[in-house]
Amino acid sequence: MRCPRLVGWREEAAANPPARFAGQTYWARPLPGWGDPKARLLILGLAPAAHGGNRTGRIFTGDRSGDWLFRALHKAGYANQPSSISQSDGLKLSDAYIAAIVRCAPPTNKPLPQERDNCLEYTVRELGVLKNVGAIMALGSFAWDGALRAASALGHSARPKPKFSHGAVVRVGPWHLVGCYHPSQQNTFTGTLTEAMLDQVVQSAKQLSQR
Repeated sequence: MRCPRLVGWREEAAANPPARFAGQTYWARPLPGWGDPKARLLILGLAPAAHGGNRTGRIFTGDRSGDWLFRALHKAGYANQPSSISQSDGLKLSDAYIAAIVRCAPPTNKPLPQERDNCLEYTVRELGVLKNVGAIMALGSFAWDGALRAASALGHSARPKPKFSHGAVVRVGPWHLVGCYHPSQQNTFTGTLTEAMLDQVVQSAKQLSQR
């Protein structure tokens, strides 16, 4: 077992759900990426939420971060609806693909560096098969760093290492890497990230993905 801490946490979350999810069957396994295999935009998050993706089986589905993300993607024409509640809710993505650097829910939403490295091969594989991707939108500094590491594993390094910031854009091999604050409650409740800020970065990433 590569990541016993993550396995223990995802299963503990499933065994002890909050009252609002009592009686629901949790996915409680690693989460694959999903979306349009011909996507030109790849969106990378940090990891599944313990009672979001870890519950529903789809990244950014069933949590408030997903509410923000899919509203923005719907407005930009990437999603056929503005919400993501369950795997059977009818949501479809067009020209976009979503994944996370770490595929299991971590305690306090903070994966360890070794856990990131254990999971990185999945992002590397996805970048290898998503041939049309022109832009990678990294939600937060952890995803930004993971994207750079995955690109390096495929022979595309950026030197000096680009620093993450909201709205930052750097060229890494065949991709434009675009930084965006993560739509976590910590950022949205405090106003660090507003809907207008998120919409603007999604539009920037969309334009870059088509070049």
